[in-house]
Amino acid sequence: MNVVIYARFSSHSQTEQSIEGQLRVCYEYARAHDYTVVGEYIDRAQSGTTDNRQDFQRMMQDSEKKTFQYVLVYQLDRFARNRYDSAIHKAKLKKNGVRVLSAKENITDDASGILIEGVLESMAEYYSVELAQKINHGMQINAEKCLSTGSNPGLGYKVNKDRKFYIDKKEAAIVREIFERYASGEIVADIISDLNDRGFRTSRGNEFNKNSVNRILRNKRYIGYYLYKGKETPGGMPRIIDDDLFFRAQNLLDKNKSAPGRTHGKGEYLLTTKFFCSHCNAPMTGFCGTSHTQRVYHYYICSNAKIKKCNSVMVSKQIIEDTVIGACIAFLNHDTIEHIADSIFRACQDDSNIASIKKLNVRLVEIEQAIENLWNALELGDAAERITKRINAREEEKAEIERQLAIERRKIKSFDYPRIHAFLEQMKGLNCANLSDRSKLSTMFIHTIFYYDDYLIIIMNGGKGLVTAENIPLKSIENSLIIDIPGTFSGSSVCQPAPPNIDSFRQKTVDFLCFLSISPSI
Repeated sequence: MNVVIYARFSSHSQTEQSIEGQLRVCYEYARAHDYTVVGEYIDRAQSGTTDNRQDFQRMMQDSEKKTFQYVLVYQLDRFARNRYDSAIHKAKLKKNGVRVLSAKENITDDASGILIEGVLESMAEYYSVELAQKINHGMQINAEKCLSTGSNPGLGYKVNKDRKFYIDKKEAAIVREIFERYASGEIVADIISDLNDRGFRTSRGNEFNKNSVNRILRNKRYIGYYLYKGKETPGGMPRIIDDDLFFRAQNLLDKNKSAPGRTHGKGEYLLTTKFFCSHCNAPMTGFCGTSHTQRVYHYYICSNAKIKKCNSVMVSKQIIEDTVIGACIAFLNHDTIEHIADSIFRACQDDSNIASIKKLNVRLVEIEQAIENLWNALELGDAAERITKRINAREEEKAEIERQLAIERRKIKSFDYPRIHAFLEQMKGLNCANLSDRSKLSTMFIHTIFYYDDYLIIIMNGGKGLVTAENIPLKSIENSLIIDIPGTFSGSSVCQPAPPNIDSFRQKTVDFLCFLSISPSI
């Protein structure tokens, strides 16, 4: 089997060795499992919370060529830090016959693996959010002092070593020119053309365009306001232009502003890639329609029914999703939580993790001995300059090994049984009315949903049998809903191939979608 390796680190505080370390572990995993590595995709200093990752996008595109069957990552949080995005990307890869493998996490290709993978990804997302909160706290403290929070200071400003803003005279002159020319009646297109022709650039080094000029003209920072998360602090910034010039420009901007275009609500369809029509096995996709009162309604509809190839009717998004989320909460009873926590804990205590720590410890002892030998040689007067360089190199290698050891030990500690159990209890207590919480529950615990005319069949990750939801008004449709007028539909762009025939699928469910021989009675 052919695999490609995807490696990423997210901050400049991490060293180049962290990437090399990921690659080394991935290559070892590939050799141990007889995989052939046919490519590498590496994103440096890129966050997993964004899709704006050059090599990641290149990898997703290359998966369409069908030249590899697996994407191998060091850990799942290298692929994505967000469970919803991870599910979307994996669905796209699945369409191309590609799966994601983790070199450091013992995840099997069965139902238990699905659930373990979901919990690990969700916990990674949880700790990522926790870290972000700490960072935001530090940024909030800086904001209260009107200091830089690390974002682009904007054209006309620079930041000193104390994080204080000061005026860049050359850039400030460009800002004043933009305001003066616009306030005098010159059109934006002419201003842009002239600035670019003269070689001037934005604070990000790009050519000026309509958006960048409008952002400058609307920015109250230029009249001394410090801006942070919608809060304005007068006098918090050094002023570049006076109030009269700024507000003359605002009046012209308001006068020339076009009327806002009409928008249609799209909503977020939680069950995309999991919800199927029982009549034809096609995916149920989301769309919205408007009534004669212009109220927007959200529904799921069979993708074949949309093109008149299936008689299945559309069903209320709210009713379906409320039913499914309720089933997730009911699923998380005491026995289930204990069983899942135990399974994940044992997976995280896999021998490979322990072996990795032992291996690093052995290497650390070897390096410390080598350093000691070099110091002894130095005391004897041997080639002092050359030995000193070697000592420094060994010390750097030692620091890297200690860093890797800390990561491995922290990983084991983070996923001990009490923490996993507490995390799952938290999942049970999530707010069913909150979109983010609903998304976490559905992506982690829902495997497949089949829609019948008057009931649902829900297959849970980790469940011992089928869950049937009955006596719910699935057919309820707003009588005044407009469904034949172009432009009233907005559907999800992601769907996966149809599942196997429902009758055979039912027969296999108990054995395939439970935690195999270790499943308790649920």
